Amino acid sequence: MLDGISLTVGVGEFVAILGPSGSGKSTLFHLIGGLLAPTSGRIVQDGSDVTGTKGLISYMPQQPALMPWRTIEENVILAREVAGYPKGESLKLAREWLDRVGLAGYEQQYPHVLSGGMQQRASFARALLSPQELMCLDEPFGALDALTRQDMQNWLLELWEANKRSVLFVTHSIEEALYLADRVYVLSNKPTRVLQELKVPFARPRREEIMHAKEFQLLRQELYESLKRNSVEHALEVGEAK
Repeated sequence: MLDGISLTVGVGEFVAILGPSGSGKSTLFHLIGGLLAPTSGRIVQDGSDVTGTKGLISYMPQQPALMPWRTIEENVILAREVAGYPKGESLKLAREWLDRVGLAGYEQQYPHVLSGGMQQRASFARALLSPQELMCLDEPFGALDALTRQDMQNWLLELWEANKRSVLFVTHSIEEALYLADRVYVLSNKPTRVLQELKVPFARPRREEIMHAKEFQLLRQELYESLKRNSVEHALEVGEAK
């Protein structure tokens, strides 16, 4: 259950949503994408009420969700096909982007040939090629091992800084949120509220070394304490309700 959640994403801004498992982070994406209708409140895009309207966001799920019977380039152009763009034009664009994301030579391969990290790159290229301005990334690196995850974070930052799409990024990793985002919304346990909105103070372009800086560690501890305090309060409330 969401309780009075209010979020904004500016043009070209990278915003992270940070919260414990089960706090409703993915539900928010379903509301923004029009798959669910809120019992109250509304979704506004470019000044217009778009509550319940589908097809207005580019979405990258937790798993790559590539169709096994389509080649990599055919997977990448899927959103453009659905939107009615010419296939030849879309394939040309897909090949250019597959080269940029390090998948040149894999255009005609099928998903099972690619590693987990490579599949996530293909999934991200598909999201980038979608015509929608807002990209919603739902814990896209959560299933990867630590080293691959860090590589993917660095890769995502490099691509985003070159293109500056509007991004709403769901994660349960404090470090990931601080490393990637311009702003971070910290969510509570259910009923889900915004505990904190933090403007990340680190300059861009941002590099991996920032995670070792004292200021980064202090902010990490601040967010950790906020989540921990809420978790304890939530457990006490649940215990009293029994």
